Amino acid sequence: MTPEETTPPVCEVWWADPNLASPGLLELLDERERGRHDRFRLAADRDRYVVAHALARLVCARAAGCDPGEVAFRLHCRSCARDPSKRGDSHGKPHPDGPARGLEISHSHSGERVVVALTRGVPVGVDVEGVSAERDIEGVAEIALAENERAALDTMPAGDRVAGFFGYWARKEALLKATGDGLSGGLGTVRVNPPDQPASLTGWDGPHAPERAWLSDLDAGPGYRAALAALTGGPVTVATHDATPLLDRSASGRG
Repeated sequence: MTPEETTPPVCEVWWADPNLASPGLLELLDERERGRHDRFRLAADRDRYVVAHALARLVCARAAGCDPGEVAFRLHCRSCARDPSKRGDSHGKPHPDGPARGLEISHSHSGERVVVALTRGVPVGVDVEGVSAERDIEGVAEIALAENERAALDTMPAGDRVAGFFGYWARKEALLKATGDGLSGGLGTVRVNPPDQPASLTGWDGPHAPERAWLSDLDAGPGYRAALAALTGGPVTVATHDATPLLDRSASGRG
């Protein structure tokens, strides 16, 4: 085996607070991203969006050793690629381009959490979900969970079931984002083990399932559930970072 085959891939996970949003970060976005940002009605949604997308560009530039302005993203939806009639606007998983080509990235945000995951050459997906009892858990579970997953959720203590559901959701969406299908791939097509156990993939329906996938939970703090997935058979080394200094330098024009 070569060293590349025996050394576990490294995934950098960067956490940020949407309150770090600023005009300086907005300047890092490209024209398409700024247009999407401006269409959000709520300020909180705009803040989460700008921090996630600015951070994605910053961590790619840091890894590639280039200026953030040199980093571009190509959007690709695997589901729409199989059926181009589904949707015409640009959307899907971001793939770094320019000097950052070859890097793999995924980002997610919910409530007071923004997260970006980056690897070199290994498709990655990350998801964070705020735990909320206001969601129609029962209704969504009918679509998102397999029969055995529902049964496992029902056996959990009543006070843990809402958080358990979002643990399922984060794991499944991270896997679907790693493939590039996203939610269009169907949460119900992916099966994972119960959320009170260490994360693992137990099944994937359909002809487009990946040959191998690695899955892990992430610690997003109280009130949140998060997961990280990579399309690789072996373990992944996770390096966690606080993105505050990186964002602060860029917002003030010092980085």
